[in-house]
Amino acid sequence: MAAKKILFLTGDFAEDYETMVPFQALQVVGHTVHAVCPGKDKGDKVKTAIHDFEGDQTYTEKPGHLFALNADFAESRAADYDALMIAGGRAPEYLRLDPRVIDLVREFVRLDKPVAAVCHGAQLLAAADVIRGKRVSAYPACAPEVRMAGGEYADIPVDQAVTDGKLVTAPAWPAHPQWLAQFLKVLGTEIVL
Repeated sequence: MAAKKILFLTGDFAEDYETMVPFQALQVVGHTVHAVCPGKDKGDKVKTAIHDFEGDQTYTEKPGHLFALNADFAESRAADYDALMIAGGRAPEYLRLDPRVIDLVREFVRLDKPVAAVCHGAQLLAAADVIRGKRVSAYPACAPEVRMAGGEYADIPVDQAVTDGKLVTAPAWPAHPQWLAQFLKVLGTEIVL
């Protein structure tokens, strides 16, 4: 297996688990992962939030960890990476307002590179208009945006994921085992124990 270089897009108030776990897991299997956020530089930190499901109409939110970025967004080019991963949480709501972020997401798709998004990451995919005709999972509150962007919302259990071509999506962090396994498969990563 050749190691891949993955751009990991996150931001303030991204979901803690949806930031920390995939960032670390992809490195464990030998991939290089560059975590970036618009307006922040290598070494800067973003605040994360812990979202939990406690029986309310939506998730609850608690302060998470500070997550250190290890690359600069301003230097990020799709051509320099093998894949893009988008963290969920509230960060995509704001990231989608940045035209540079939208252009970067579109460039990954135009170059036919794998893209993974979890939870509210679908908001960024919808804003970039890259899910038309694709089957996409997301946090259920994002279903209207997926549909309005021409995607087919995949209403799957919270611990499952869906792959459509090179796009891998999941509803929330309980899907990490499925989401990461499907993303690794799209990347061509083989794990031998």
